[in-house]
Amino acid sequence: MQIIMKLSTLFWAFLYVSLFSACAQTSFTPLEQQKIAIETPGLFERADAFTVDFSIYGDKEYCFPLPVGKVVSINDNTMDIETTKGDAVKAMFSGVVRMSREHPQFGYIIVIRHANGLETVYGLNRENRVKVGQNVKAGQTIAIVGGTEDRTLCRFSIMVNGGRINPETIIASKAHRLLKQKILFEKKGFSVKLSVIEHDPWVDEQLKADEAKAVVNSDPFGGANKFTLDLSAIQAGQWYYPLPGAKVISPYGTRGSHRHSGVDIKTKPNDNILAVFDGIVTMSQPFSGYGNCIILRHANGLETLYSHNSKNLVKVGDHVKAGQVIALTGRTGRASTEHLHFEVRVNGHHYDPQILFDHSTRTLKSHRLTFTKNGGISIK
Repeated sequence: MQIIMKLSTLFWAFLYVSLFSACAQTSFTPLEQQKIAIETPGLFERADAFTVDFSIYGDKEYCFPLPVGKVVSINDNTMDIETTKGDAVKAMFSGVVRMSREHPQFGYIIVIRHANGLETVYGLNRENRVKVGQNVKAGQTIAIVGGTEDRTLCRFSIMVNGGRINPETIIASKAHRLLKQKILFEKKGFSVKLSVIEHDPWVDEQLKADEAKAVVNSDPFGGANKFTLDLSAIQAGQWYYPLPGAKVISPYGTRGSHRHSGVDIKTKPNDNILAVFDGIVTMSQPFSGYGNCIILRHANGLETLYSHNSKNLVKVGDHVKAGQVIALTGRTGRASTEHLHFEVRVNGHHYDPQILFDHSTRTLKSHRLTFTKNGGISIK
């Protein structure tokens, strides 16, 4: 096994050296200097595949083409990056300029061949600042941005063996970030197939953040005046009673001159409080008479509140799963005993948690709930 691993390491090291040698050339054929899309000599000469580990790239080994620009579109694997007049276009990686000329379709254009086997293309420049055969560093100014009659932009693309690839496989366009992942490039006939071998954890974090934002900003009414939630469609494991084994010590509704906006349930001090559904934490902090308080926003349109906690175990922005322990019971805020104050809200309106749960059996009901924007509800 160790011998196989050593041979594999030697193979990839040899291939990388071969690629570097092929890309480190300082002279190019007339066709290479004229044609944008052209096969890279020697790229797949010794093998039909190679990998690039972008996770090992340092800050000085990568630069977004227009560091203050904004990606406005990606069509046909070509990225338009808008910026202001006079901005400098930067080389993404270190490499050698293969093409620097005026093109009838792309204006002044530059193509740079890199040691990692990629080529980057910078089009619609107002002025090129580098020549064919010139070695450039990542982040070096190679052109002054140009664009179209009404827009200032760089038309950017990434090629492998003459074929454009999706630039968002390599970079996160909105964040201008080089994705720290390992990619396998395989020659398949006249095209190149890309496979991500090792993903950048940042991508998953961003997906979660985008999902959280979508949930938090979502409108359950979708522009209408009402929406319906069918509790019978929620499967076991997708819901939990917030405090298993608890009994109600104060119900929802009027309590003397005070209106109780939730239900108080009790077990013992520092007992586990559970998230009733999957959700996003939108509040986790001391809040007035609520004491330590947590609010969760759920994709089903509901918000749930958990307060008087002795300790909050989640923070704002966290994704929580149904049944996850989010806090411990306490008596912080205005509370005379350790318990959980639990609320259910929709669109800022409070509802009796009994619409969801049978407190005596601590089970989810099977009702069909229709909420209206003005706080009304019908139950079937």
